[in-house]
Amino acid sequence: MQSSKSPRHPSAGGYARGEETRRRLIEVAIRLFGERGYEGASSREIAREAGVNAPALQYYFDSKEGLYQACALHLAATAANHFGPAIAVAETLLDKSDATAAELIEAFLGLQDSIADFLLCGEEAQQRRLFIAQEQAGNGASAPVLDRPERHRMGHTCSAIIARLTGRPLDDPLTRLRQMTANGQLMVFHVVPRTALQAMGWQHLEGDNLAFLKQTVRAQTRVLIASWMQQAGSPA
Repeated sequence: MQSSKSPRHPSAGGYARGEETRRRLIEVAIRLFGERGYEGASSREIAREAGVNAPALQYYFDSKEGLYQACALHLAATAANHFGPAIAVAETLLDKSDATAAELIEAFLGLQDSIADFLLCGEEAQQRRLFIAQEQAGNGASAPVLDRPERHRMGHTCSAIIARLTGRPLDDPLTRLRQMTANGQLMVFHVVPRTALQAMGWQHLEGDNLAFLKQTVRAQTRVLIASWMQQAGSPA
């Protein structure tokens, strides 16, 4: 499986703007695979919309499946770059036995902010959502290729914070459910964005609207965590 950061062929070989061409093919392919699924998006159409001739796709990716794999790797790398800093802050705190509840809660809220920014902001977020939805619906390549380690790392880190704050085991089903409950507040705008926007009377989720959503989720998450800590007998 080829890395989305390293071209299959060097830029000097055959195509004058190798890395730019490769990146453009991946961007177009993510959009078309998301809109139509793997079978519905043809190699010729992807090449045409990327502004290159058909042999360019085979030159960089060997095949349509190779391009699909490159798209999945690109999405995984994008997620890693985005979530990495917030996760690192939280992991550093979790490594400290004297980390305070306030510090841990703030780290959890920082993780939520990073999720909101990645999942909900801009056209690229919409294209990522559709690509992943097609993959999960079985409309991807013949074999699933979209392994998202940052999603697992994010879920593990969020659950670890809740486990520390509530005194429950990390692998406790209640810990996992609480993590999903807290972060699920954002998912309605990710999974059914049109329905959520209509319910709010919003035309878009940017600027003040996004800031309001993040502020509200932060406040509600604080209440949730405080209630879980009180149930555990910990000072909220």
